[in-house]
Amino acid sequence: MTSPLAAGLAVALISLLAVVGPLLGLPPAWIALLAALGLGGLTVDAASFSGRGGHLLAEALPGGEGRLRRIAVHEAGHVLVAGEEGMPVRRVLVGSLACLQAGQAAGGCTEFDPPEHAKLPLEELRRWSRVLQAGMAAEQLIYGASVGGADDRALLGRLWGLSGHDVATAQREQRRARRETDQLLRRRRPELEAEAARLLAAAPRLGRVRLQEA
Repeated sequence: MTSPLAAGLAVALISLLAVVGPLLGLPPAWIALLAALGLGGLTVDAASFSGRGGHLLAEALPGGEGRLRRIAVHEAGHVLVAGEEGMPVRRVLVGSLACLQAGQAAGGCTEFDPPEHAKLPLEELRRWSRVLQAGMAAEQLIYGASVGGADDRALLGRLWGLSGHDVATAQREQRRARRETDQLLRRRRPELEAEAARLLAAAPRLGRVRLQEA
């Protein structure tokens, strides 16, 4: 759905235009037209692009490749560590356009087969802890900070919450898993960057979709 922040900004700008427009000599008809275009754009964005129209445009602009590369690095971290853990990857999506084409409102994702049981044994929880934290670890390694991973943290929290283990154990094991993941990605950084480059090259963007399909 359309971001509340985007909607709030649009309403604020329209309100400001209504106040300042007459002072600048803008005819009321122009003000009404601009307001209608702004609200119409929000409606189309929500209906057609799940509120991610701004992301689509940002990724299509000249600086968009840097944005997509960060997403690719995050997903490459998942892919690399999942391979190390013998965990099959169903598919990898990089960029808002790829996710929208797959029916998802996200900037990127790596999909795995769900766990066979809700309550996992400790070793399986450790595997999932390494794989789910790998995207954030990859960003940290390449960029010095992680901006993605909210969904990964939420899923990891649910898995540990269903496990029956106490909070102290869950936190200790997740820290251990993160250290192991950090070490693995540092050792295999060239492979991480190569996988990120491959994912970036395959990521669709507005204006180059047909080129990729050809």
